[in-house]
Amino acid sequence: MKTIYLIGFMGSGKTTVGKALHELLQLPFVDTDQWIEEITGDSIPNIFQLSGEEAFRLLELQAIQELSKAIIATGGGIVEKEDNIEMMKQKGIIIYLKTSLKEISQRLQNDNSRPLWQTSISQREQLYQKRCHLYEKYADKTISTDEKTSYQIAQEIVQRINE
Repeated sequence: MKTIYLIGFMGSGKTTVGKALHELLQLPFVDTDQWIEEITGDSIPNIFQLSGEEAFRLLELQAIQELSKAIIATGGGIVEKEDNIEMMKQKGIIIYLKTSLKEISQRLQNDNSRPLWQTSISQREQLYQKRCHLYEKYADKTISTDEKTSYQIAQEIVQRINE
């Protein structure tokens, strides 16, 4: 089976759904944020603060280059670099976990670990709109996630991949 890349805005459930897919498909699961933290020995917020978003995006590209034949939960901004998209398209299938901003806001209301969420509401909305356009553009399959469990979403992904 090809690599399955889960894309979507922060808080869309990529990691949780990836773990459920791992259980269903018995494929390795990797979260690119966790992978980056392991290889750098640093936290994502710290990488953003000390090295900037561009350095973080390069680490994401490194992750997709090195990881294959797995379920990969990507960072929300992975679609902002054309190199990332090309690499994912070559190596696998891209699944967009489409989640409303209202749902994401509820999920992230007490989350202080996401640097790009620690902005004004209008900045969050702008980022959401910008990225949603890119997710739609690059996804091979789109799965709506609002009001579904991670297991229901994983089952739907398996069904859609096998169509």
